[in-house]
Amino acid sequence: MPALGTPRKKTIAAGPVDDDAAVAPKPKRAPRKPKVKLPAAEIDRLQKIIVTSLEDDKAEDVISLDLSGKAMFCDRMVIASGLADRQIAAMAQHLAEKLHKEGLKHVPIEGATGSDWVLIDAGDIVIHLFKPEARAMYGLERMWGKDLDGEN
Repeated sequence: MPALGTPRKKTIAAGPVDDDAAVAPKPKRAPRKPKVKLPAAEIDRLQKIIVTSLEDDKAEDVISLDLSGKAMFCDRMVIASGLADRQIAAMAQHLAEKLHKEGLKHVPIEGATGSDWVLIDAGDIVIHLFKPEARAMYGLERMWGKDLDGEN
């Protein structure tokens, strides 16, 4: 007696195929280009643009940390506070626009849709925008500050 149903139903009823040949190989991804390290003078220039932008947007407690030789993911870290989600989101958007004008074409922003912490990755400079309570809780200044090397 022949099995009833459509070919699709028969295939589903038969279960998964164990044959490796039936699985298409994943296409190979192009290798990533190595990150180009900016000269110190260019990092200084971008940091000044970032700090000025934040100050223009009324950010509070703007600090810059030099992480050269301390961290592999960036050379500088800028930390600032904003009082409201909208202010923090606006600061992030303004920074992305200014950095784009300066030649940084891809500036990822994480958390800009209403969180207590927004992270902006400008390559050699990472910017953290916090609400004051979240900034106190995470304590990045203590984590990455002068005490990192045992300095006083």
